[in-house]
Amino acid sequence: MAASSKKLSTLLAPRLHCLFSRRGLHSALNLCSQKAAKLEPAREISGCDAIAARNWQITEDEKDWKSHAAAVARSMQLVKTRMKWGDVLSKLKDLEKELEKPDLWSDTARASRYSREFGSLSSRVKEIREMESELVENVDLVELAREEKDEQVEAEAVSALATLRKAAKDKELLALLCEENDGCPCFLEVQAGAGGAESMDFAAMLLRMYKLWALQRGFEAAVVDEMPGDRAGIKRATLRLEGDFAYGFAKTEAGVHRLVRISPFDEAGRRHTSFAAVAVIPILDNAGAEIEINEADLVIDRFRSSGAGGQHVNTTDSAIRIVHKPTGITVQCQNERSQHKNKDSAMEVLRSRLYQLELKRKTEETAQHTQSLHEISWGNQIRSYVLQPYQIVKDLRTGYEVTNPTAVLDGGLDPFILQYLSKMGST
Repeated sequence: MAASSKKLSTLLAPRLHCLFSRRGLHSALNLCSQKAAKLEPAREISGCDAIAARNWQITEDEKDWKSHAAAVARSMQLVKTRMKWGDVLSKLKDLEKELEKPDLWSDTARASRYSREFGSLSSRVKEIREMESELVENVDLVELAREEKDEQVEAEAVSALATLRKAAKDKELLALLCEENDGCPCFLEVQAGAGGAESMDFAAMLLRMYKLWALQRGFEAAVVDEMPGDRAGIKRATLRLEGDFAYGFAKTEAGVHRLVRISPFDEAGRRHTSFAAVAVIPILDNAGAEIEINEADLVIDRFRSSGAGGQHVNTTDSAIRIVHKPTGITVQCQNERSQHKNKDSAMEVLRSRLYQLELKRKTEETAQHTQSLHEISWGNQIRSYVLQPYQIVKDLRTGYEVTNPTAVLDGGLDPFILQYLSKMGST
């Protein structure tokens, strides 16, 4: 064994220079493993369960490689649990069989849906397996380096495990976003409640908050419809959000929001309570939505835009309002200069609302209600923003609160969103 160890150390030395290249650690380990296999019996490469079974203590010590490895292993186990790993693998096999059928593309909508779902699931499974493999490889590399007393290789492997620990923690969050439409872009609608200028001003505050939050998350945000308030703020507005898991994150905001403050519209300086409702609707492509809209069921009105947007917007009938007669759903769009673009946007909103309506009907039939699809009504209050007589923002679903409302209204929503997702993931 002494001769084998000496030879293994000799094999490790020439690999040190490549360890911090993009695939340095993988390359070093693979090369060493190929040589080491000739010197000693092959190792059984196990996954996160085997490392978790070692029961290493998890600490915040950056130099504790066992702590990093244990934390990654626990995160991977949690990710698999939240993803329903066994079901995902079974689903992949079923989709693969469907994609192999010779008549698949006779139904292009179904083929596109299967292909898209298979690609999405395959990508997520691949990422988890690669992360798990990287965990095992780095643990092996640390143990080899410690055996050979090679401090440089050990330090580099420990650093890689620390980086992997952070990435695994991020995966825990994304694993919560595993519902069918979580990866879709979405419409976020804000509507003022009863209370006149107070509520309309609060609705405008929420719209600004969501714009800033989207900017912080790197989402693209565009207002596709906005109806100004009579004295201040807005009566309603629709914001389109595009980015990774836009709907998955934004759906946690659906419900009624409450504001308590000294009214800027009350000359007596009294405290007022205002309400505004938020609805979040996934945007689905035509193949995914599977919603057929009969033109005969639509009433389409064209009118002059009333909002800001330049000379052309306010002097031509470019705004579009569409009423879907069977359901009574009304949508409108006036923010584009082109009538055709406004109509396309309005149809997209209508299609998404009809899909939401159908999905809600199905979930009610099976008594499986999704939080993001609850009816938007005053009884569904989810969060309070108190500016006077004290300052606090409290989420009534999780109990999470902060004492800096300004930071929240400036887009600092992630802590509330993550708390809610974590709570839902643990139930």
